[in-house]
Amino acid sequence: MILILKNGATDDQIDHVLQKVESMGFQTHLSRGTFRTIIGMIGDESLTTEQQLQSIPGVQQVVPVLPPYKLASREAHPESSVIDVSGVKIGGGNLAMIAGPCSVEDRDRMMRIGESVVKSGANLFRGGAYKPRTSPYAFQGLGEAGLKILREVGDAFGVPVVTEITDPRNVELVAEYSDMLQVGARNMQNFVLLTEVGKTKRPVLLKRGMAATIQDLLMSAEYVLSQGNPDVVLCERGIKSFDPSTRNLYDVAAVPAVQGLTHLPIIVDPSHATGRPDLIPPCALAGLAAGADGVHIEVHDCPEEAKSDGAQALLPEQYNEIVQKMAAMAELLGKTISPLPNSTTKHTPPTEALA
Repeated sequence: MILILKNGATDDQIDHVLQKVESMGFQTHLSRGTFRTIIGMIGDESLTTEQQLQSIPGVQQVVPVLPPYKLASREAHPESSVIDVSGVKIGGGNLAMIAGPCSVEDRDRMMRIGESVVKSGANLFRGGAYKPRTSPYAFQGLGEAGLKILREVGDAFGVPVVTEITDPRNVELVAEYSDMLQVGARNMQNFVLLTEVGKTKRPVLLKRGMAATIQDLLMSAEYVLSQGNPDVVLCERGIKSFDPSTRNLYDVAAVPAVQGLTHLPIIVDPSHATGRPDLIPPCALAGLAAGADGVHIEVHDCPEEAKSDGAQALLPEQYNEIVQKMAAMAELLGKTISPLPNSTTKHTPPTEALA
């Protein structure tokens, strides 16, 4: 770390800072400039905190040289990671096409939607069995019954499935039925949940919180990585804004910004970001153009009958059209929509799914 001292710091204050830092076990390097004096610190940063250093008289600012998200940083892992979700690769030029309804509903409807999106080119099927809703009276999901339907759809069409985990107590149950665990925006900083998810062998889809900075997102990913689970995919799904014209602010600039800081793949979710079917296709293409490793889109065959978020879902024929455009853009960018695994690839048994 680097300590920037206050203007006019006295020699006594400078000596005190040096003595204090060295007493903590750090080596120091003093540099006096015309307007600023700085002290470089070399050593084990776990021996102190930024707040403790900031409280030393004469210190104006503490600047970490390395990011606090050690495992997620590019410094720790210069090469971009490729995450394997039951045979579907994400990252390193391999694109994820995640599609499906907001909530798992009745079996026949899920089968219809699943078949249509897979035929269009989706390589992961999504649907929520547990739904964190703003209102306690809104549809909360079908629970384990929904997980069974989701698994049945995945097995029927040979596509891995991803679903949201909302409660640490349900991690083992959800991991039993799914190929990928989604941590939603509302739970991005639920550190107990992140820790439990990190103990599984399931890849994790981590969505950016509605008021979270990029560093907040990467620190949340660090919780999962620190538990021994290296398979994390980030998701930009929009952040809160003052403008009511869209559901959220689609921060497409976050994609290249994140990629400059971390080796983890990042996808975009224009459905939650915009909340408007007319904006989803162009924003999906914009996400790919910005370098995203995939696109998450909600699809429903009858949005007016959807149990949640029907207003932001594309119809199957609309999804088919945008996938064709995304495939063309992928080719232009030198990337590939990751193909589905062959028919011999099976869902990992529950006993092998957990650490």
